[in-house]
Amino acid sequence: METLINRRDFMRQTSLAALGLAFTPTFARKVSPSDRLRVAHIGINGMGTQHLKWFANLPEVEVVGLCDLDKNHLAKAQKVLQEIHPDNKAQTYEDFRYLLERKDVDAITCATPDHWHSQVAIMAFQAGKDVYGEKPLSYNVREGQQMLKAMKKYDRIFQLGTQIHAGENYHRVAEIIQSGAIGKVKTVRLWKTGFPPVLGPSNYQTPPANLNWDMWLGPAPYSQYTPERCHFTYRYFLDYSGGVFQDFWCHIADVVWWAIDPKNLTRISAKGEAPEGTGDAPKWIDIEYDFEDLKLYWTSTPPNVPGAEKRGIGAYFEGEKGTLICDYSSKEITINGVTMTDIPEIPKTIIRSTGHQQNFVTAVKNRTQPQSNLEYARKMTMPMHLGLISYRLGRELHWNPKKEKFRHDADANTLLSREPRKGWDLV
Repeated sequence: METLINRRDFMRQTSLAALGLAFTPTFARKVSPSDRLRVAHIGINGMGTQHLKWFANLPEVEVVGLCDLDKNHLAKAQKVLQEIHPDNKAQTYEDFRYLLERKDVDAITCATPDHWHSQVAIMAFQAGKDVYGEKPLSYNVREGQQMLKAMKKYDRIFQLGTQIHAGENYHRVAEIIQSGAIGKVKTVRLWKTGFPPVLGPSNYQTPPANLNWDMWLGPAPYSQYTPERCHFTYRYFLDYSGGVFQDFWCHIADVVWWAIDPKNLTRISAKGEAPEGTGDAPKWIDIEYDFEDLKLYWTSTPPNVPGAEKRGIGAYFEGEKGTLICDYSSKEITINGVTMTDIPEIPKTIIRSTGHQQNFVTAVKNRTQPQSNLEYARKMTMPMHLGLISYRLGRELHWNPKKEKFRHDADANTLLSREPRKGWDLV
């Protein structure tokens, strides 16, 4: 059932939810210390700082631990936390394994580089902690499988940090498409513009004293330290991530899996271009996916459809009766040549979010899976990994969705997983 609130509160809730924040009336949110969720943060630069701010501002949360391999990040995070809660005494860690040993930690957030996501989450599950994990879910397909298996085995809660999932626009897009207003969707086009920065030449050097470089690499192949491979720009190296494509796939693919839940992927065909400089994640990548009764395209430039050119990221649904184009905060529906921003007579059928982080906190307390749960996130993330494999091999691939393997293709199947570097297979 839909909760009724006044217009002022609704507008405030909608705008905050789009940022992943919860609207929480102060009169209703006084929480006793004994009822607070004790949260620790692993990886606290960039998005990790946002995790810290979001959760520290929730009345139901107490931040009890901060962990990062860079001492400078830890110092900055302590300052951020003390500005919100001057009396907070959260303990700091360089090695997350010591943090996970604490019995008084209920849940962790993880905003490490991609190649650490799965091991941190699985070890947290094993330690009895629930997890709010940053995008993408995992570094490869096998890791996602292992995460789901471990979450179920240890009966834990997981939320993927797709903050835009909490926003009003994605809720409404899903409702309109599921209502059948544009008919059965046969084609979807996704895109994200923008090229990676040109990195290099690599400036190999001794790691700075504030950084544990060996552990930063962890399960990834060994490389001598160079600033280009570390912190924010790690994402442009295939050893750790998948470039602009991997960084943004979940942002916009989320609305597609929510609205129509594509099933039975059978074919993947990618093409792209290697970047200038020392990075090796694709400069651009275009991919064709064949699902059951659905063609899905990813492009690095807007497709030639109405309304796409003005959007740097977007989804275009082509239905039998009409079309719908959207980005994070806007949508246009076209039926019989008439374009509109909404169809008011279609009822609200999806319960609105109280905020992405609040949704996680509530799920942990109720022991129910949140909106961007691991099972959903894994289905939505897998085609991203497969597209990168097609790009790396430079050819079309055929997928068996039941076995989750490529058909008769040993080289492609090898890329579904990766052996961790010696000494760093922690699970």
